[in-house]
This record gives sequence, structure tokens and C-alpha cells, in this order.
Amino acid sequence: MSEASKSSDTPKVSPVEKFKQASHYLRGEIPEELVDENAFFGKESIQLLKHHGSYQQDNRDERKAARADGRGKAYSMMLRTVVPGGKFNAEQLLAELDLCDEVGNTTLRITTRQALQLHGILKSDLKKTIHRINEVQATTLAACGDVNRNVMCCPAPFRNNPVYSQMQEMADRLSQHFMPRTKAYHQLWLTDEETEEKELVGGTLDPFQIEPIYGAVYLPRKFKIGIALPEDNCIDVYSQDLGLLAICDEKKIVGYNMLVGGGFGTTPTAKKTFPALGKPLAFVSPEQVVDLATAVVKVQRDFGNRADRKNARLKYLIHNWGLENFREKVEEYYGQPLDAPKPLAVTGFDDHLGWHPQGDGKWFYGLNVENGRIKDEGSFELKTALREICTRLKLPLRFTSHQNILFTDIEADQKAQLEQILDEHGIAPTEAISTVRRWSMACPAMPTCGLAVTESERALPGMMDQLEVGLKKLGLENEIFTTRMTGCPNGCARPYNSDIGLVGKTLGKYTILLAGRREGDRLNRVYQDLVPTEDVVPTLLPLFAYFKQDREKGESFGDFCERKGFEDLREKTQSEAEVA
Repeated sequence: MSEASKSSDTPKVSPVEKFKQASHYLRGEIPEELVDENAFFGKESIQLLKHHGSYQQDNRDERKAARADGRGKAYSMMLRTVVPGGKFNAEQLLAELDLCDEVGNTTLRITTRQALQLHGILKSDLKKTIHRINEVQATTLAACGDVNRNVMCCPAPFRNNPVYSQMQEMADRLSQHFMPRTKAYHQLWLTDEETEEKELVGGTLDPFQIEPIYGAVYLPRKFKIGIALPEDNCIDVYSQDLGLLAICDEKKIVGYNMLVGGGFGTTPTAKKTFPALGKPLAFVSPEQVVDLATAVVKVQRDFGNRADRKNARLKYLIHNWGLENFREKVEEYYGQPLDAPKPLAVTGFDDHLGWHPQGDGKWFYGLNVENGRIKDEGSFELKTALREICTRLKLPLRFTSHQNILFTDIEADQKAQLEQILDEHGIAPTEAISTVRRWSMACPAMPTCGLAVTESERALPGMMDQLEVGLKKLGLENEIFTTRMTGCPNGCARPYNSDIGLVGKTLGKYTILLAGRREGDRLNRVYQDLVPTEDVVPTLLPLFAYFKQDREKGESFGDFCERKGFEDLREKTQSEAEVA
């Protein structure tokens, strides 16, 4: 029996596994449903389409009107572009800006994994949209689904330190290596309907009739990879299924500590689910990374839980087996013993915003994009500003894991032009953004995410307004701490290791989690559950007052909450919160 076939012998599997098995490598009934008269795809195709980069969504803001018109639900598609390490160019962004106006909801969204999303695409426009993205040498293949997702790495474009380019090269290499080999993507989206010629853009069409890594049923669940530096964990390496923490010597990466088993998705009603941080598995040289990563992926492929998708991520396999047993199985697949991980800890986290010299005489500028939403709204014209920057200055771009943009390779005489364009379109410079807002982020949630139980992106800015006022009164307006909000417990905005996590529990109510760290190496814990939207900030501000009064020198807010303990925090702040 081949390694790739073992997983298909599992006696009990989820319906999604059956869909994948019968799909002939992700084709299924997508070709037929693309040309039928329905505004939506069937449940089998919905699951398969994720592997092609698309989610079917229902706009709940428009649901009532849709039903009144006899449409049932307000169906549309979300389409995600793969952007390894967040590296994009001006031509590619211009194409996405055009598409968001022509076929989307007029906005783009930078994701928490450095990728890019279009929302509001009608089913009838999906093929031409994917085709257009591929025309600018980008792809949506494997942006979602039970495969390796967008590979993350530090986006900082320092040219005088080759470590950063080495990380980007590794991200590109891993991304290409784990890209599905199915011909379905090209056949469905890139074949000329009249000539039946396949256009080879945004990917390669190779001779594989099978998936040499994934097998016929792909992985049990999604898989995430990220690369970071100990002094700059800006991509949250501990949150990844497979994290690579670089070890450097004189501006050269000599190896990585490979971490395994990170992941944040949970289901409150299922105690068997939980957030987890990655654990050190081995030290690996740069030359060994791809082969060892492949072994880890294959172990997850063959032994991950295919019966229960809630328990299918790599973290649960490691939890059930124990790290040592998992290591032994990886060694078996890898073909040799693993070297022990090096003693190494994360010490910092940089958001890379503002002006920075690149080290080659040029500059890069990090622009804060609140919750990653690129839009024009009244006098705030970020979308228009970006179009002008891409057209006039043609600057390369990097997306960050905090949903921001880095403009790179800026000549000295272009700095004033960039600032002028932003100012003329009502875009506040990063330097004018409050610290609390700069270090916050939220998932999209309502109205399009099918998993959302309450607001996130539309709720967090108002909370930031309140926190700005309260922190300024306390003299803590320059205090750095991470605040992350999600509209459900699945944790897309990584709320479970932040200083403050706000997780949607039910409509208009959130779980407040405290005592994580900006460095990302400690999980936070539930401080208070089912907090109404209007009570979130009044609950937090007394905690900050106590923090100011009793913090130790240099102590962060998350470390303060961890040191004091929740019983003490509640005792010292409850009455103030009630008054507030």
C-alpha cells in the first residue's frame, strides 16, 4: 500500500472526504454548475471550490431583500489570491483594484495571512475573475481548502541584510512545492472556451495525473506555514501548523527551529477543540527544510482525523500522539533522525510601519490599513490613492500579517510624492494613527462570513475610538499592546495569543481574553464571557487604570495580567467597571 492511499482506507470519514474522493482531483460537478442557471453552487462544489481559492457566501445584510425578490439568499463568492510572504507588485494590485469595482463589492481586503481577498463576486463572474488574476502572474489555487495555505514570512524589504531575502526565497520555494498539481485548476479557469487552449499563467501545468504529496483526498484540514525571526515574530510563528524560526549567523540563515502543531480554531460547544501554540520539533538546515516539511505534511495526510473535521488539524494529531511519538513518525517518513531544536525564544515583534531605510539608498513605508479594508468612503479614498501610487510611482508592495501595506524601493525624491498622494486622498499617515489602533485587527465577520455569529470588522473601530479617549486620560496612549477581534471562535485574526482577545460568542456579545503577549508565545485565557458590545471598553479601562498604578518597570499589559492573575484583576477592578 502506498503512503498516499492509507488515508482513504479509514472506515469512517466525513462527507467532505467523500466529496474529495469522488471529485477526480477537485473537479467534481464544478464544470456543470458553472454554466447552470443557479446563483449558487451545490454543497459538494462549495467544498471543492475552496481549493481553487473561493468561498461561497451569503450577504446577511441583503438576505431579507433577496428573499423578498425570490432569490432565497444573497449569494456571492469570495476569492482569495495567494501572495507568499505578502510580496505583490503594482500591476497585480491594479488588476485587483479593477476587479473589485467591476465584479466585486468595490473593496479589497488584506488578510491576516498576507494574502488578498475580493468579496461580492457573482457566480457568473467567477471564471473571468480567476482568469484575470492569473493574467498578472498571480493565482488563487490553494488559497483555501485542505492544502497548504499562503506561506507567510517577515515582509520587511531590508536590502543590506540578506536574511530577509532568504526568508522570502524560502516562502516562495515552500509555496511552489506544496502547490496542488491537479490539472483541474487550469482546465476549469484558464482554458479558452473557443479554442480549448490552456493558458499557462500564474502557475504551471505539469504532467502529474495524481497529487504526489497530497494524494487523492488531499489533507484532512487546512495547513499553514510561517517563517519568522526570534527578534521579530511579526507573522505569529507559534500559530502555524509548521513554523520556521530562523537562526542566523552574520546575516545568513544557518538553520531553523521547526515548530509544529500551532492553530487557533475552536468550537465552544466541543471541549475536544482548543487553541494551541507550535512546539519545537527539530533543528533543520535550509537545505533540509522542504524535505522535512514534506514529511510532516505526509504524516498529517496519512494520520490526521478524517472522520471529524473539528478535530482534524495537525495540533490534534500531536495532542493525541504526544510530541515524541509524532517525531518518531516524522523521522520514519523523513528517512533519518532529526536534530534536536536549539534553545531559542522569540524576543520581539515589529509592525514595520512608518519610514525605514532599506539599506540600499532607497526607503520603504509602512501604511496602516485599518482591519485590512481597502475602500473609498467619503473623504477617505484609500482605494483611489493606491491606484494613483501604483500608476504614477509603480512601487512594489508587501502585505503584512497585521493587514497593512509596505511600499518598497522608494527613491528619496519619491517620498514627498507618496506622502502627498496619501494626504490628498484623506489618508492619515501612520505616524498620526493611535498606538492602540495601530496594534489592533479584526476579521471580516458580518455580513459575508458564514461562520460569524456577531460583528468584528464593523465593531472594532468604534471600540478603538473609545479606547483612544480612555487611554489618553490615563496617560497610556503610547502603550503598545495587541487587540484582536473575531466574529466567531475560529480565530482568523489570531485573538488567542494577543494581549487582549475579543471573540464573538453570540450576537452582540464577546468573550474577553487576557494575558497573551505581543511576542505571540503565550496563549491568553478567558477573563469574562458574554460581554455585550457596549460593555467591552468599560470592562477594559479599569484594568488599564490598575495596570498604570501597579505595573513593574517595563512590564507589558499582557505580562501584568499574567502576573496578577484574574482573581486579583477582578477584585481590584470590578467595582470600577460597574461604575463605568
